Amino acid sequence: MNKPQTAVKGNLLGALCILGSIILTMSYYGILDVQLLWISMVIGGLIGYIWSLWVKMIKMPQLVALLNGFGGCASSLVAYLILVGRSEVNGFSLITAAMALAVGALTFSGSMIAAAKLNQWLNQRPIIVKNHSTINYLVLVFLIFLLFMIFLGGNSHRSLFTALVAITSLFIGVFFTIRVGGADMPITISLLNSLSGVAGAIAGLAIRDPLLVAIGGVVGASGLLLTQVMCRSMNRRISDILGGKTVITQLENDLNQSEISSEDLVYSKSNQQDEKGSKEENIDSILRSAQRIVIVPGYGMALSQAQHLVKELAEKLEGMGKEVKYAIHPVAGRMPGHMNVLLAEADVPYEQLCEMDDINPSFKETDVVLVVGANDVVNPAAATATGTPIYGMPILLVEEAKHIIVCNRDKNPGYSGVENPLYQREHVTMILGDACESLSKIMSCLDNNEGDLV
Repeated sequence: MNKPQTAVKGNLLGALCILGSIILTMSYYGILDVQLLWISMVIGGLIGYIWSLWVKMIKMPQLVALLNGFGGCASSLVAYLILVGRSEVNGFSLITAAMALAVGALTFSGSMIAAAKLNQWLNQRPIIVKNHSTINYLVLVFLIFLLFMIFLGGNSHRSLFTALVAITSLFIGVFFTIRVGGADMPITISLLNSLSGVAGAIAGLAIRDPLLVAIGGVVGASGLLLTQVMCRSMNRRISDILGGKTVITQLENDLNQSEISSEDLVYSKSNQQDEKGSKEENIDSILRSAQRIVIVPGYGMALSQAQHLVKELAEKLEGMGKEVKYAIHPVAGRMPGHMNVLLAEADVPYEQLCEMDDINPSFKETDVVLVVGANDVVNPAAATATGTPIYGMPILLVEEAKHIIVCNRDKNPGYSGVENPLYQREHVTMILGDACESLSKIMSCLDNNEGDLV
């Protein structure tokens, strides 16, 4: 499970283990002969299989968010049936079921908002209302009060308090997630994944199912560890994420820069005007003279589904005797490991993928860095732009390379909304337009040895 080369087999093994655990649980409770359960399993399995074929890789973050939400919803339904469907419930099951209901409902609504933001059905920037944090804390205190009332209120009012807990938890999930900006979305998805496991584990305690407790505990713990790793990668604190401290600056996007179409592949240095006038760079000659090349993939590559062309270009450059590596930022994209998944889909050798901390020291000896659809993860403003979502975030130090070629759709700020000063550096060459189109033109000129990409 922890080796990319065997990840597919690991996932298949995990799926078989889950199926075995379901059958084992049904056997333990003597419900193997309940036909409705088997029908439900078949329907659910078919939906999951069809989704796996239908959902494009670019939509994988949205799917992950949805699945997190479904996990939380399942746990909250189990908890709700315990609280409402049973007349006599002991104190331990009562409080654990109430907690599972709260965490599960919160996870469900928060995941739905995250999926909507990722799919651009909602504004991807933070949505903040007046006194947002104060309202959030007050509602959280009210939720804790309701949990105690379920435990202390007796059977007569349990249904009312249960419904109030569900509604309040759904509200908290929505209210928390809407103020999360794009820069914090990978952390949010990882945190929601952890909460779905926590909800499952608590629901397992409520129904005294050790298998559910174990599986939920594994998901919760691994998700929390991943969340901590993501926070370190972005120089963020989990308390800030939970507290909604996701600031963003409103930047001016009218940069008064003329866009140059990749149809023409005419690119000058970003610092176009000097005393001697503009000087155009020959990208073909830059690549041909380079020996060490690093490719930096980003969300723009995912949007244009350019990972296969990236691999083709890398193979072409390797055929010319170049050393090619890939620099992977841990939060590039919209979910943890997003770039790894896309490059694995294109059968890029895992040995060529380098993590940020491993490759950063080598950028000074790199001849060319090819940035494909990445912005925030290579933005030097992370070291200087105080009060922005990326301030203090470790980045790929591509600016230290001898030359940088950026294949982005435009020069506008990235998902975090922070303008990228890298585009104005003397040794940076821009290619504006769709990544697939730009990469195809580059490869065409390399094939034809035209030497005139500008």
